Amino acid sequence: MNNAQIAGVFQDISDLLEIKGENKFKIRAYQRAARTIENLPKDLEVMVTDGEDLKDIPGVGDAIAKKITEIIQTGKLQYYEDLKAEFPRGITALLEVPGVGPKTAKKLSDLGINSVEEMEKSILDGRFAGIFRLGEKSAENILHQIRNMRRKDVRIPLGDAVRIVDEIFDSLRKCRVCKT
Repeated sequence: MNNAQIAGVFQDISDLLEIKGENKFKIRAYQRAARTIENLPKDLEVMVTDGEDLKDIPGVGDAIAKKITEIIQTGKLQYYEDLKAEFPRGITALLEVPGVGPKTAKKLSDLGINSVEEMEKSILDGRFAGIFRLGEKSAENILHQIRNMRRKDVRIPLGDAVRIVDEIFDSLRKCRVCKT
């Protein structure tokens, strides 16, 4: 796992702990660790392999250092898996949508909305805007973010992209208007 993926795990943990109503200092510790790891110039995998003391990283104490080591050595974190198991399946997918924080994800989950597709459907049928403290503007913004996420998922294979660009240049070379 790379630093960004490890940071993502710690950010998910902080979000899940917030939904759970855990101690705010514990939540902040995971948030701080996530930010630090994401911006760390050194690769954590190399640091663990070289036996470096992870506690030298700002915001990383003994518990988080052990968790980083576990992630790197096993490819997963049991604490994270156990925490996710306490929540309805799909709640972490809701958190991946920009604009959906832990509190909103909890409200949606309580209503039985546990996927991005279900959330989109609830926005389109008007149920989403009826949720306490979530108005029409929030619904529009989140729908916009869902659609942006989907656009990012659509990729054109390199071979097709080269062919398309070649066709565009060929048509421009043949264009009488463009030659003047």
